[in-house]
Amino acid sequence: MSVAQSDPALLDKLVMANRILYDQGVVDGFGHISVRHDSVPGVFLLSCNRAPGLVVRGDIDCFDLDGASVSDSSNRPYLERFIHSEIYRARADVIAVVHSHSPNVIPFGVTGQRLKPIFHMAGFLGGGTAHYDIRDASGNTDLLVRNGELGKYLATALGAHSCVLMRGHGSTTVGASIEQVVYRAIYAEVNARLQSQALGLGPVTYLSEEEAQLAATAIDGQIGRCWDLWQRRIGPIES
Repeated sequence: MSVAQSDPALLDKLVMANRILYDQGVVDGFGHISVRHDSVPGVFLLSCNRAPGLVVRGDIDCFDLDGASVSDSSNRPYLERFIHSEIYRARADVIAVVHSHSPNVIPFGVTGQRLKPIFHMAGFLGGGTAHYDIRDASGNTDLLVRNGELGKYLATALGAHSCVLMRGHGSTTVGASIEQVVYRAIYAEVNARLQSQALGLGPVTYLSEEEAQLAATAIDGQIGRCWDLWQRRIGPIES
């Protein structure tokens, strides 16, 4: 299978998403974003093993739901591609996945606290975040999701949530489009910073589940405005 079978506009959007996540401080040399193939069921698009801020179209490969490459490519894949494959297997509603180590989210994963929406821009966190501890699945490890079994355990922990915190590692966020998942990954990091600040001041009044749902619905219709701004900051990308 050649990645050329995918819509070139989707490939370019995935490249841009990598650059935006780096520009916004959600990923650095590590982390990754994927999207389902637009015309081949059971296949998703993900860069080869490269820093997100350097990804170009030629780095994008195709993978099946076992995490195996189905591209005509010899590129070295990301080790943790099983995060993506098993979430796509478990969640038909998920179109795009971001895995990151964004710094303000990390403390919530190691303290067992959930991210909850502190303002309307994070309404997608209305159900709170899920929690994943790799030790529950396989004891002491290097904390990396290296195979399908660990990916399956992560997908089970995620459940119906939009974000799962990974103890001592980072987080994984899902969405119904590239634009939505990028927005969610960025604002999960923003909400984590604000939530930490608020907890240091006193009791926090979070959005109720109904408020969060109403806010998320309203904001989802405006994500394009953010995307246009973030894209403008990056500018043209070489092929």
